[in-house]
Amino acid sequence: MKLTKVLGTVLAGLLLTATIPANVSFAQNTLKIMRGSATNAISVKLNRAIVMESEQPFAELSVANPSIADIATLSDTTIYVLGKSPGRTVLTLLGPDGKLITNVDVKVTPDLSEFKELLKEILPREKIQVRSANDGIVLSGTVTGGAKVALAMDLAERYAPDKVTNLLSVGGSQQVMLKVRFAEMQRSVAKSFSTSIGIATNPAKKLTGILGTGTPLNGTRNGALNVGFTSGGLAISVLLEALESKGMVRTLAEPNLVALSGAEAHFLAGGEFPIPVAQSNSAGGDPTVTVEFKPFGIEMKFIPTVVDGDLINLVIDTSVSAIDPTNSITTNGLSIPAFSKRQASTVVEMKDGQSIAIAGLLQDDFKDLAGQVPWLGDVPILGALFRSAEYQREQTELVIIVTPHLINPVDGDSLALPTDRVRLPSDNDLFLYGQVEGGKRNVKRGTVAAQDFTGSYGYVME
Repeated sequence: MKLTKVLGTVLAGLLLTATIPANVSFAQNTLKIMRGSATNAISVKLNRAIVMESEQPFAELSVANPSIADIATLSDTTIYVLGKSPGRTVLTLLGPDGKLITNVDVKVTPDLSEFKELLKEILPREKIQVRSANDGIVLSGTVTGGAKVALAMDLAERYAPDKVTNLLSVGGSQQVMLKVRFAEMQRSVAKSFSTSIGIATNPAKKLTGILGTGTPLNGTRNGALNVGFTSGGLAISVLLEALESKGMVRTLAEPNLVALSGAEAHFLAGGEFPIPVAQSNSAGGDPTVTVEFKPFGIEMKFIPTVVDGDLINLVIDTSVSAIDPTNSITTNGLSIPAFSKRQASTVVEMKDGQSIAIAGLLQDDFKDLAGQVPWLGDVPILGALFRSAEYQREQTELVIIVTPHLINPVDGDSLALPTDRVRLPSDNDLFLYGQVEGGKRNVKRGTVAAQDFTGSYGYVME
């Protein structure tokens, strides 16, 4: 009898093996089921199976939620339980007489061993602790970047969807200082040569008939030579103008800005220019004029994100603008200047201390003008007196270089201000010696208490 029961159990197990995945592992649990009494909860790993043996034969077996656990009978005392999804359900056993034998709580939990192995393979250098909480997963520990947190959370969601608690913290420095260097060179060259001839029949009067060749590009007449002579009743005047001008402007700024990883920082070195704006009147009267302020100067916005260790992702929006009165417009008696602006927006990734040029602009403007008196300007040699030629050339070169650094706060004593070593002049220094500042002093940097406050100071009211 015992041999027949054993053979039947083996054959039933072989039949179930054909439908069980190859990666399912079995663990032998003996379930003590007494008539009318409930046993402790049975814990089953996700995608794993256990075989339970009952001391009492049962005739009917059912599970409350088949989506959480799947069951099969190997014999009248052996039960096969497979965990399908995290959660809890109830296993009910009925005897041959149809009466309830017992209810067994079945708890299906994520397979943390497989999840831990996967984390070690994908994130081998991260110190992540994995724990189970009810039917969910709790992640704790310290990782080296925000991207590693997102990756670990994504993997955990595959084992416990919507039941993952994130207690991970990002180690290392999470504050980024962005050092930006703006360098701009502007060069301009202008040359002009023009002539004007005036002829009058009465030398006592001013010249009334003038043959000219136009106005210079810059609208001014510098470097002029006027030659005149008379012959009887005829007066002739020749005006020669030759001008060459050169100019160069160098603009350089090095703003440093600090922001927390993932936060935006804004910097503006310049000002705001008032611009009048006409607003329509709803009552039908004359429009009102309001003032809006437009920022200009060197402006920068950036969002740093520490990706991994010392790898930093930067979203940068920077611009260099200036007021341009040469392109102003006039409306309602108000002259509104234009703005010249060079802007660059980009997303880059680099390591701590590395530099990259995010913008390099070379602009070369050339403008020339030639004019002459008809026919007379075509005369060889003498025709040069009836011609004018001039040109203007402006070159602008702008380079923007950014360098990120991971930083940590420091003690205030290690920081210095430009005013820490400057002392106000005394009456003798100012009136007798003409010194606008007192002598230098050696003080502990950044410490107000260490500065010299000897003598009278403060406000006195009498």
